[in-house]
Amino acid sequence: MDKKLLNKIILVGCIICFAILLIHQHHRESQKTNVRYDYLLYLPESYQTEQKKEFPLIIYLHGASLRGSNLNLVKKYGLPHLIDKGEKFDFIIASPQCPEGLYWDSENWFDNLYTELTSKYRIDINRIYLTGMSMGGFGTWNMAMKYPDKFAAIVPLCGGGNNSNICRIRQVPVWAFHGTKDSVVPIRRSKELVKKLRQCGGDVKFSQLKGKGHAIQWVYEDQQIYIWMLEHSRNHVH
Repeated sequence: MDKKLLNKIILVGCIICFAILLIHQHHRESQKTNVRYDYLLYLPESYQTEQKKEFPLIIYLHGASLRGSNLNLVKKYGLPHLIDKGEKFDFIIASPQCPEGLYWDSENWFDNLYTELTSKYRIDINRIYLTGMSMGGFGTWNMAMKYPDKFAAIVPLCGGGNNSNICRIRQVPVWAFHGTKDSVVPIRRSKELVKKLRQCGGDVKFSQLKGKGHAIQWVYEDQQIYIWMLEHSRNHVH
């Protein structure tokens, strides 16, 4: 076979393979943008009586052990557990469930959740808060960095993450919690993010829980967290 012809055939073959790869990648990305995660929803008692009021929203992200397709798992600890026990909150609270084997940044679930919640319910879009613990703590940091214009404040518990984009949330108030004796996620993971964010001029509170390990879900029983959240909105920070 003529060498020039062979080179042309190889070139065309490479172009076709590249085009197929691009189509496949585009298909995968389009699938990612249409992901919907099931979630538990809590509405305050006054939601039905105060028909004209817009309510603050908390999005709660659970840890790795509660992944799957059974929403009842999400009630094991954290905010959904407190709600299940009968605790009352002045927030709408949405608690999505991450599928088995994935992480909070594996797929684009947030856009659909945000659109669904803000279109179906009376939510004050300037007072949307994000919190989570363990894998959910990582998710809180990561989702805030991905959507820095969506949250009035975030509260990550025993989390961590890549600090390369941390300066994107220098305008987002943060209250981070971590146990000093955490053997699952070392406290240095929070310290690294807090240090870098402070260097960016970020607004950070960091509660290092002396002698405490990884299971710090009891932090959600502290009403000061919710008082602190409500001190912050996207259009005005106290």
